[in-house]
Amino acid sequence: MPGHRLKLTNALYDYIDEVSVRDTEVQRRLRAETLKMRGAQMQISPEQGQFMQLLIELIGAKRTLEIGTYTGYSALAVALALPPEGQIVACDVSEEWTAVARRYWHEAAVDHKIDLRLQPAIETLDRLIAAGESGKFDFAFIDADKENYDAYYERALQLVRAGGLIAIDNVLWGGAVIDTADHTKDTRAIRALNKKLKDDQRITISMTPIGDGLTLARKR
Repeated sequence: MPGHRLKLTNALYDYIDEVSVRDTEVQRRLRAETLKMRGAQMQISPEQGQFMQLLIELIGAKRTLEIGTYTGYSALAVALALPPEGQIVACDVSEEWTAVARRYWHEAAVDHKIDLRLQPAIETLDRLIAAGESGKFDFAFIDADKENYDAYYERALQLVRAGGLIAIDNVLWGGAVIDTADHTKDTRAIRALNKKLKDDQRITISMTPIGDGLTLARKR
């Protein structure tokens, strides 16, 4: 039987923001602009961005991958936590959304840390592997089209070093993962990956109820 679990209300989320979140002014403006855009639900929460910054510092990450960039808030958060020589290879396909990202990365003076690749992420990841980059990344964040989550995970697992970390977003999918009537492709893909990760002995995992669910997978 599970122990005590706190139900997080909107008021408690507001409290977390008030006493914990350390967004910069640029981050706040990026979030505000994104909230007015199509697809705003794809933006990660500020507490998740800050959690990822902590992870970057804890593992001493210098080279990272981002699969799914949208308007750039997650990349901005990670870039701010990376050392001066740090680098993010960011994968996306939208010139429109990433144009917003580029503006804010430049304002925050971290654009030199972010190598944006505008093409299908699988192509970018396969080219990195072909170029001998396997095992040379410290951290990967997966937050893109759900049907390809397993393909992204397998490639990220190859590209991160032993002891490196993969963070996978939307693993609770708004609760749809436990809705037995939901058989959409995205939901089925997330369910399948969640089940696979539990038994994958190549990694140590923890599924956390941050944002829309964030699974952390440490490569053994």
